Amino acid sequence: MLVGWLTACGLPVPLLEQVKAGGVLRVATFNNATTVFEGPDGRTGFEYDLARMFAKRLGVRVEFVVVKNFGEILPLVRERKVHFAAAGLTVTPDRQPLVKFGPGYQKITQQVIFRMGEGNRRPKRVEDLIGKTLEITANTSHEEELKRLRKRHPALDWNAYRELEPNDLLDLVNQKLIDYSITDSNHFAVARRYYPDLGVAFDLTQPEDLAWAFPHSNDDSLYNEMLLFFHHIRTDGRLDQLIERYYGHVEQLKFVDLVTFRRHYRERLPRYKELFYCAENKTGIDWRLLAAVSYQESHWDSSAVSPTGVEGLMMLTRGTASDLGVANRTDPEESILGGAVYLSQLRDIVPEEIVEPDRTWIALAGYNVGFGHVEDARDLARQLDEAPEKWSVVKNYLPLLAKEQWFKQTRHGYARGLEPVTYVDNIRGYYDLIIRLEEEEKAEKPKQTTPEIVLPVAL
Repeated sequence: MLVGWLTACGLPVPLLEQVKAGGVLRVATFNNATTVFEGPDGRTGFEYDLARMFAKRLGVRVEFVVVKNFGEILPLVRERKVHFAAAGLTVTPDRQPLVKFGPGYQKITQQVIFRMGEGNRRPKRVEDLIGKTLEITANTSHEEELKRLRKRHPALDWNAYRELEPNDLLDLVNQKLIDYSITDSNHFAVARRYYPDLGVAFDLTQPEDLAWAFPHSNDDSLYNEMLLFFHHIRTDGRLDQLIERYYGHVEQLKFVDLVTFRRHYRERLPRYKELFYCAENKTGIDWRLLAAVSYQESHWDSSAVSPTGVEGLMMLTRGTASDLGVANRTDPEESILGGAVYLSQLRDIVPEEIVEPDRTWIALAGYNVGFGHVEDARDLARQLDEAPEKWSVVKNYLPLLAKEQWFKQTRHGYARGLEPVTYVDNIRGYYDLIIRLEEEEKAEKPKQTTPEIVLPVAL
């Protein structure tokens, strides 16, 4: 058992003090796009960042216990092998006697997912699921809800699997191997970019809270500190900023955008990949981000020209191209390197107090609308006592630059401020897609069959 009652002078030591003294916060979680996962730069995820923020408040480090099956999470909490679970857990009546939930930090609904098109009818109610192949992850809130619904619909049936994760089941629906699955709305908002043929049939539930889960205990010292933590991050805006970081861009891309992107990824991107790699080597900017910018600008069409006269893969203006030494804007090599250098320059002039990933998103907004207008939006945020170093704040003020009562207060005047917001959100979506599709390609490559030659390394 992790949590013990240490004593000092015969008195129990509160759990909060035990954690601080031990220097480690043990947290149960699940490998998922909405919780903890491996990103391009290492481990990341909404719950990962949230738990680390709490640990920083306590002055300790986090040790994540990543379970293989979702059903292992609550037993770890109840048996006190971890201090709490941060795993996108839905607060449900069945779970509340088992664990003690913290405050809700996000609202979700359970959604029935189906494959669109090809003569498939969208189910509109629970009765439409009867007689169809419905599969879910076992020991989830989805299974709890289906059991409740079966009382009113005795013929309702499904298969629940411990070993299958929500993404596995979405993939089965996508391949038409099963008819339907159920997932949480936040999870599908992220996953739908990878499955453009999947859609939401209907919401199975009303909005429900996600929350951390703690063991029931007479010692609430750590729990009470967690309540203060959530109060503070709601008040100072850090919770909203974290939600924006992981979900602020996911709804932007529509079905047609996703289908077109996948086709262009296969047909157009390969001819320019080496040029993006070279640009990364020279500027340090991830080639996949540069490719995402290029797709937003030109759909990887080197001959693209806009009505305003910008052209090429990175849609450089004549003036910017001249400043960068780009002689031919439609030359793929010149355009890609020129755009990468320009973005690098913008990122360098972003004030040093702005850290990643906000630094990149703010630089990208400047790439689109001009950095002066971005600074104007930051000035407006500063005047109203909001954090001008956060993209989640700046993106709310940029659209105000199109309204006279606001832009007349600025140095650079009117701007179509909604455009850079959409621009950045789209690029973030394309960037995520490129990463995912690249991973799929690696997984599909045949394993090496010839013996691998290992050269000795001098020590």
